Amino acid sequence: MFEETSFLISGIVFGLTAGISPGPLLTLVISETLRTNSTAGIKVAVSPLVTDIPVVFVAFLILSRFSDFNHAMGLISISGSVFLGYLAYVNLFTDDVEFDTWDLKSQSLKKGVITNFLNPHPYLFWFTIGAPTVFKALGFDIYHAIAFLSGFYVCLVGSKILVAVITGKYSKFIESKTYVYIVKTLGLVLLLFAFKFLGDGLELLGMW
Repeated sequence: MFEETSFLISGIVFGLTAGISPGPLLTLVISETLRTNSTAGIKVAVSPLVTDIPVVFVAFLILSRFSDFNHAMGLISISGSVFLGYLAYVNLFTDDVEFDTWDLKSQSLKKGVITNFLNPHPYLFWFTIGAPTVFKALGFDIYHAIAFLSGFYVCLVGSKILVAVITGKYSKFIESKTYVYIVKTLGLVLLLFAFKFLGDGLELLGMW
């Protein structure tokens, strides 16, 4: 039960961080909301449910073919810790948030799908963090993997939907100090996970 909760918490943290940290997709969520309404922003927010399917499939397909699985997962976990450390650094040193809300024609969901497909972060996440975590969860049972995936996608999509709704009603919130403090706090949590991934990687390589 504790391990299942641990995977759920991991999914929640990663989902929230990916959901509210400044980036191309969140910018588009805000842009569409300000230009049209919250519904348009919500359409962009759900686009990861479309774009992540092929990315996740390819990540699992490639990683499952490694002959020395533990060694490969060790190296990937260390790579994941570096990526998490980078994200933590960006979040911790965020002093203000600016979004370039460009003017484009509508078709919010289509724009969200294209933006996320061209964004390198989902690929980096699934190859270095997401897929290895799911493989580890499957070492317990399918329910641990479901806990991680549910926590991740509910918070990833849910937080972006919340940003769209808040932006529609209180557009100044995303420029407030409160928002910056939330981003910084998540950065600190990401840093803790970076150390955890580093430890897991060293253990899989027999160096810990």
